[in-house]
Amino acid sequence: MKNKIIFSAAVISMLLLGACGDDEKTTKETEEATPVNTSVEEKETTEKTTSDVYFKDNEAKLVDLKINITETKVIQPGEPGNEYSEKPVFAIWYDTTNLSDKDIDPMTAWFAVFTVIQDNNPNSINELEVGSLPDEAFLDSQMESIKKDGTVKNAMAYELDDLETPVTLVANQGIGGDELGRQDFNIK
Repeated sequence: MKNKIIFSAAVISMLLLGACGDDEKTTKETEEATPVNTSVEEKETTEKTTSDVYFKDNEAKLVDLKINITETKVIQPGEPGNEYSEKPVFAIWYDTTNLSDKDIDPMTAWFAVFTVIQDNNPNSINELEVGSLPDEAFLDSQMESIKKDGTVKNAMAYELDDLETPVTLVANQGIGGDELGRQDFNIK
């Protein structure tokens, strides 16, 4: 029950947080919005800001936050970290850094940035269901506000549909934002 309450709070926080960098425009939008008389310095600043958002090497960087994945593993049902599910889970430990003055917490930041997929269905995209918190050490801190330039650790888990198909993390520039990249994680 407590996990459902925490998840509901996360969804509400996600909606309030918005797109975590949604105010940043894509390169094409920036070029279309840039006046013809713009100085070289202004163009370089705009291009630099746009190219500074990415997802590679286990790190997603957006305008307002950065998430660094520090560990992943599969936890079988009944094992510590997966006591409540009948399915194995893919657990992810990560650090969230607040790069802005916005109110950002580790759980909401994760949901705003990542979609977790196990591509084992030929006809549809199989987004995995969120599992219980895999590490009780973060029970009290997962919804804490992160100070500007501060970093807070957290963990997430997703229920696996099989133990063969890799898990793909897709990072977006906030909810409904442009895709920043994707990374596959083998689960064998």
